[in-house]
Amino acid sequence: MCQDLGHSLSPLSADKKGQVENTKPGRALVGECEETERPVNSSSGIISKDMDEVDFDPSASPPFKIADIRAAIPEHCWVKNPWRSLSYVARDLVVVVGLIALALHFDNWMVWPVYWAAQGTMFWAIFVLGHDCGHGSFSNNPTLNGFVGHILHSSILVPYHGWRISHRTHHQNHGNVEKDESWVPLPEKTYKNLDYSTKFMRYKIPFPMFAYPLYLWSRSPGKTGSHFDPYSDLFQPSDRKYVVTSTVCWTLMLVSLFCLSAVFGVMQMLKIYGIPYLVFVMWLDFVTYLHHHGYEQKLPWYRGQEWSYLRGGLTTVDRDYGLFNNIHHDIGTHVIHHLFPQIPHYHLVEATRAAKPVLGKYYREPRKSGPIPLHLIENLVRSISQDHYVSNTGDIVYYQTDPNLNGSHHKSKDQ
Repeated sequence: MCQDLGHSLSPLSADKKGQVENTKPGRALVGECEETERPVNSSSGIISKDMDEVDFDPSASPPFKIADIRAAIPEHCWVKNPWRSLSYVARDLVVVVGLIALALHFDNWMVWPVYWAAQGTMFWAIFVLGHDCGHGSFSNNPTLNGFVGHILHSSILVPYHGWRISHRTHHQNHGNVEKDESWVPLPEKTYKNLDYSTKFMRYKIPFPMFAYPLYLWSRSPGKTGSHFDPYSDLFQPSDRKYVVTSTVCWTLMLVSLFCLSAVFGVMQMLKIYGIPYLVFVMWLDFVTYLHHHGYEQKLPWYRGQEWSYLRGGLTTVDRDYGLFNNIHHDIGTHVIHHLFPQIPHYHLVEATRAAKPVLGKYYREPRKSGPIPLHLIENLVRSISQDHYVSNTGDIVYYQTDPNLNGSHHKSKDQ
């Protein structure tokens, strides 16, 4: 049966073993299994520029190298200015303290919901700056990066080094079904062995938007280890001292919150810190999921020799978050960030603009957002309801849908 054009049209077909093979050069499937002539550049696998975007095959090997993208980016975009980075830290911390002061001053139920949304967004902005420390794009000074990263991430209950190391694994293996670390698709056999409650929590809105703390403790289904355990298989022996340091900092922050709760009351701390923390978690899961899922055309995931750093990075997606772009430090400019995580966030927009002529159709222009990126909710809901697992075999695979999951009846894991 032909795949619907709105989901995954490409000049590819799967054989019985799940391997992906090219169709005949110059032809592509359209409509209801109709085969028609398509002008294809046989040397690169790229359909001619005059064809609709839907006919472009995102799994085709790109005709450029990562060095070509690097060469297109201006030299000054690679320069890290620690004072500029610290100015963003100062800005965000001033806003955080100011929001707390305003909420406590007015202290009424008209103000608290606004505070929760605003402060949770600022916690997310703080996370992004700590994320830059982890990549080394904050400055060229590892000591400064580690110091600032620990302060920022510990303050929002993130184990800095534990997360930094696993996130490095994510970047080094982006788009790889077997080795990626963040929102990686499950092979069908792993998916079908999940109990119904796990499937429900992973694939039913809003529950996946609260997954991050659980991920820190026990990673994703099919993986073992914890970001807090120095002996976890996430880490090398040389990482253990760093993981211990971050776990201690995380613990000290947790103890501090308990002490503050004893002094000011649990309800007051929930209002000041607890609910904004949950909003931050929702932001993190929302943004990180949509950087790798939910594009209008299904994008490939790779295994084996089909995977490369470049091809995996090109499956990431830029997003426009409206007025939040500046607040959360342009994290929506994600493609260039994934390929070159050492570029400071304040140069990502310019670097992306310079790289787009090289990337061509491999760069997917984000849909323009209004002040609030409400359009992305549709992308999120559609993807989580449809993107459940990938084939157990094949070196180029696409998400498939479990038709039983969205039914109202309890399904056993054997179905």
